[in-house]
Amino acid sequence: MTRILGIGNALVDILTIVEQEELLVELNLPKGSMQLVDADTAIKVALFTQHLKKSKASGGSAANTIHGLARLGVNTSFIGHVGEDETGDFFYNDMLLANIQPVLFRSSTPSGIANAMITSDSERTFATYLGAAIELSELHLSPSLFDGFTMLYVEGYLVQNEALLLKAMQLAKDAGLKIVLDLASYNVVEANRAILNLVLEQYVDIVFANEEEAKALTSKEPEEALRALASVCEIAIVKIGAKGSLIKKGDQVVHIYAIPANPVDTTGAGDLFASGFIYGLVSDFDLEKSGRIGSLLAGKVIEVVGPKMDAQRWKMIFEEIEKL
Repeated sequence: MTRILGIGNALVDILTIVEQEELLVELNLPKGSMQLVDADTAIKVALFTQHLKKSKASGGSAANTIHGLARLGVNTSFIGHVGEDETGDFFYNDMLLANIQPVLFRSSTPSGIANAMITSDSERTFATYLGAAIELSELHLSPSLFDGFTMLYVEGYLVQNEALLLKAMQLAKDAGLKIVLDLASYNVVEANRAILNLVLEQYVDIVFANEEEAKALTSKEPEEALRALASVCEIAIVKIGAKGSLIKKGDQVVHIYAIPANPVDTTGAGDLFASGFIYGLVSDFDLEKSGRIGSLLAGKVIEVVGPKMDAQRWKMIFEEIEKL
């Protein structure tokens, strides 16, 4: 039986609709980026946006992908770290409700929060206070946590803790798991090229990147970046926004087109693309069908605010998968 384990920053997303982009300038947040902020800045963001429409959802890149896989019926688990607070409880309970087995370590530090500010063009800008999430360390990991799984899904944000990233991948490799890495964010990639190149060459079987992340790592445009990534990994995926995605395995290259959509918020698009693509792979579908399922999920999630979709939308997704 396929079992997929995710590891990443356990965060609760605070999703805010931003009417004026000048607010991002005032907060010194480059549009479309993911910025790590301290507690004082997180409080400032909360104050500056307190009058705006908001919603809350459990989040973090890897957790979003694992949630999508769980909704598709895959047996999943997630390793993370939260605080002993209401936010941590919310994250834990949301995992359980989604049929995900949570492995959450806890401390007195406040739980991590990702303030996602969504502008009128559906772009999102993150001000992320990691809080307790960053306290997950290599000391929390043991071989038993990886027993019985077939795949490990890792978010690139874990490069902030190289010891944790390397131990997780080594334990997964020792246990015979396939290792999947999403490159996370272009500014994170720019700051951590050395460690990312190391893990791609030594550990990673499947890599996901959007075109900005791929360029930040390889200094190449999408098609050349795809070839560079596929030269060190079994499967490479470069997402190119409205143009879809490029997938390469060996000599095979597939171009998957984006589905027609009415975008409201791009939060979770890449994470849910990964859910759909991985679901296809573990279901023994070929690259094209797997990519089309990824494109389907990405197209549907951008039509709602946040990375979670309601039951009716998931019903539509299953109907579309059946047609494929």
